Amino acid sequence: MYTCGPTVYDYPHIGNYRTFIFEDLLRRYLKYKNYQVYQVMNLTDIDDKTIAGAQREKIPLDTFTERYKKAFFDDLDSLNIQRAEIYPEATEHIPEMLEIVKTLLAKKQAYLSDGSVYFRISAFPEYGRLSNMNLSELKIGARVAADEYEKEEVSDFALWKAWDEKDGEVYWETELGKGRPGWHIECSAMSMKYLGQHFDIHTGGVDNIFPHHENEIAQSQAATGQKFVNYWLHSAHLLVEGRRMAKSFGNFYTLRDLLNQGWTPVVIRYLLIGTHYRQQLNFTLEGLEASKNALQRLYDFMDELKDVQRVGGKNPEVENIVQTAKTKFEESLDDDLNISGALGALFDLVRDINKLLRENQVSKVDAMMVLEHLCKIDAVLGVLSKPEVELEEKAIGLIKRRDQARKEKNWKLADQIRRELSNMGIILEDTPSGTKWKKSI
Repeated sequence: MYTCGPTVYDYPHIGNYRTFIFEDLLRRYLKYKNYQVYQVMNLTDIDDKTIAGAQREKIPLDTFTERYKKAFFDDLDSLNIQRAEIYPEATEHIPEMLEIVKTLLAKKQAYLSDGSVYFRISAFPEYGRLSNMNLSELKIGARVAADEYEKEEVSDFALWKAWDEKDGEVYWETELGKGRPGWHIECSAMSMKYLGQHFDIHTGGVDNIFPHHENEIAQSQAATGQKFVNYWLHSAHLLVEGRRMAKSFGNFYTLRDLLNQGWTPVVIRYLLIGTHYRQQLNFTLEGLEASKNALQRLYDFMDELKDVQRVGGKNPEVENIVQTAKTKFEESLDDDLNISGALGALFDLVRDINKLLRENQVSKVDAMMVLEHLCKIDAVLGVLSKPEVELEEKAIGLIKRRDQARKEKNWKLADQIRRELSNMGIILEDTPSGTKWKKSI
């Protein structure tokens, strides 16, 4: 499985993480179904954007990109995204790229022009099948050197770019001349090095379909003569407050922006994972609030199960509810990762088991069975491990003062302290065994 990773010229935005979380769901579910998954996720550390960024800050390219590589891995850990088996960096794979370019030149699938090497689209009849491109738009002999370009520009694209002054100190001395690779050849070289010339799954966002993935297919299959990838999966665009995300609209968010606003990573993950990957997701602050409430409901449910003390054997009704939920969860995700159906199965289970809890029909054995099921499906979802919370000294003191106020039947003070704790995000629950607290996520 090959996933297009970040271009490390800036902090990734939440649209990027929508795609990375969908890919994490895919990886986790394949593993849940007992597939052996070998995932490669590249880091694009050489392209037009990274070079421009390094030059703007007047620092070496590797110094500039290292900052964003570290930030990316920090974000993966925050969002509980499983690590791929390998993260190849483009700058470390120039020899592999050159070999493909030389092969394409030898096969007349590429040509030299002004020191650069371009892929000859007219020599690859299958070009355009992934993106349903109309090849009548192709202008024979027209060339495009930019790494990214508009859909109208159906032109021969750069495999190797001759050095020019805009590249500054970023270049490699090679038998093709002084220059650097084009963006598209990077992914072909890195995917084939680690996964072979033909592999199972390639993923990315819909914006990668053209030109990036279309060009990957063309150059890879023209070089090897083999089918490149069995399955292409692309996640739809993310909207923010109903509009395309853009800094000019004031709706552009990185993960850091949301964390600085006080949102927890698991709430963000839950919102980004909760819509089918091929449907547009409208990201809103109200959606984050709804995600927080949904997770709080799940965490409260699990806490209640852990508190069950009733002795007894298995209740067949509990067993049936768990089995039904498991079947619906798997059937949904088997159907092109239908996450809505999978989450629906989870909340059906919560509703049905809560009914039995209210009727005192759930034994400790039953509760452990439900919790075990939740643990298994969380290997796929990655959202059910409640963040560990430590209370501040002030909060601990307030809880003790309230307990004392209740003993003294000073209900006014007890209620006042409860409100103060609530404003701090701490929710109290008075039970026969004493006062319990939980921190709002």
